[in-house]
Amino acid sequence: MKTHAIQERFELLKPFLDEKRRRLLAAAEAKALGRGGTSIVSRATGISRVTIIAGRKELQSAPPDSTLELRRTRKPGGGRKKTVEKDPRLIKDLESLIDPYTRGQPDSVLRWTCKSVRRLADELKKMGHATSHRMVAALLQDLGYSLQSNRKSLEGSFHPDRNAQFEHINSQTMRFQAEGQPVISVDTKKKERVGDFKNNGRELRPKGDPERVRVHDFEIKELGKVAPYGVFDLKRNEGWVSVGTDHDTAAFAVESIRRWWKTMGCSAYPAAKRLLITADSGGSNGARVKLWKTELQELVNQTGMEISVSHFPPGTSKWNKIEHRLFSHISQNWRGKPLISHEVIVNLIGAATTKTGLKVKCALDRNLYPKGIKVSSKKLAQVQIERSLFHGEWNYTIKPEKQPHL
Repeated sequence: MKTHAIQERFELLKPFLDEKRRRLLAAAEAKALGRGGTSIVSRATGISRVTIIAGRKELQSAPPDSTLELRRTRKPGGGRKKTVEKDPRLIKDLESLIDPYTRGQPDSVLRWTCKSVRRLADELKKMGHATSHRMVAALLQDLGYSLQSNRKSLEGSFHPDRNAQFEHINSQTMRFQAEGQPVISVDTKKKERVGDFKNNGRELRPKGDPERVRVHDFEIKELGKVAPYGVFDLKRNEGWVSVGTDHDTAAFAVESIRRWWKTMGCSAYPAAKRLLITADSGGSNGARVKLWKTELQELVNQTGMEISVSHFPPGTSKWNKIEHRLFSHISQNWRGKPLISHEVIVNLIGAATTKTGLKVKCALDRNLYPKGIKVSSKKLAQVQIERSLFHGEWNYTIKPEKQPHL
C-alpha cells in the first residue's frame, strides 16, 4: 500500500522535477518512512538505493535555515498587484490622517480623536480607498509607525547660563560643607488625595485578595489632599517631611524648614552660622515669591544664622537632589498602598529608607496657610538681602536684621 502511494505521488510530480529534486524527493520519502524506507522508495520509484542514500546525506548536511534557489514560475509582473500599487494616494492619505497638522490637513476629522487602525480604515474607506484594518496595520508597520506613549524630556526654555548656575550651586555646596555648614535641598512633593484610592504599584498580598479601593478618584471632602514638603540634608543623607493639610504657600515652606532645624538641624550642626538652601525657581519657594523672602527673614532673625539661597534655573527641577535622593524612595515605599489616612501617610514617609542609610522623619502640619497674602513694598524692603554678582535673582543671602541702638 505504501509503495503504491509513493509511486503515484512520484509519477504525478516527476514531469515537474529535475534530477536533483527527484533525488531529494525520494530521500525525503525514505526518511519519513524510517527503517527500511530506502528499499521501499527504491522499488516504488525505480531510483537506485545509492542515489537515495546520497540524497539523504544532502538533506542531513543542509543547514536548517538554508533554502534551495527556486526557479521563477510566474511571469514578470504576474500575480495580484498590491493595493498601494493600484492606489498610489493610499499612503499619503493614511499619513495625513495620522499626523494631520504636519501633513497640511489641520482640519482632519481625526485630529482630536484616538487613531485606532479600525478608525483609520473607516476614514480611508470614506475617502474612496479599498482597505481594511489589517491592511492599515501592515502599512503602518512598513512606514515605521508604532504605538508610542508620551515621554518626559522637555525641560522648558533653555537658559544660556544654565550650566554656569549648576557649577555655581556645586561650588557653593562644596564650600559650605567644607566649612561644616549645613546644606539642604527643599521642594514640595506632588499633592496626594487622602482616602482609599488606588495607588500605582504592587505589593505582596494573599493570592486573589487585592486591596479594595474606590472606582472613582473624587476627593473626599473630610480628608482632602496633603502637600508633603521635604527638606533633605545632602551631607548626612537625612530628610524631614512636613505633611501639610492646607495650602502649599511660602509660609508653609519656611515653616517646614523651621521644623527641620528645630527637630534635626540644630542638633546636627550646633555651631552653624550659615545655611545654604538649594531650591527650584518656581512653586512656594520660587525665586520671585516675595513671601518666601519675608518668611526667610523671620527665620533668620529667630535662628541668628545667615541663609543663602541658590535656585535651579527654570525648567530644571528634576536636577534638584531631593527629587531622587528622598522623594523617589518615598514613592517606592508606598507603592501599591492606599493612602487612607494622615497617620498612614506620615508612617509610610517616615519608614522610607535605602541601602545607603537614608533616614527620614515626618510630622503632620495642620496649620492654616491662606493663599493670596500680599507683601507690601515696605515690608519687602526690610529684608536684609544681599544679592550675588552672578544672577542675583537666583543667588542671594539674607542676613539678620540689625538691632536698633537704644
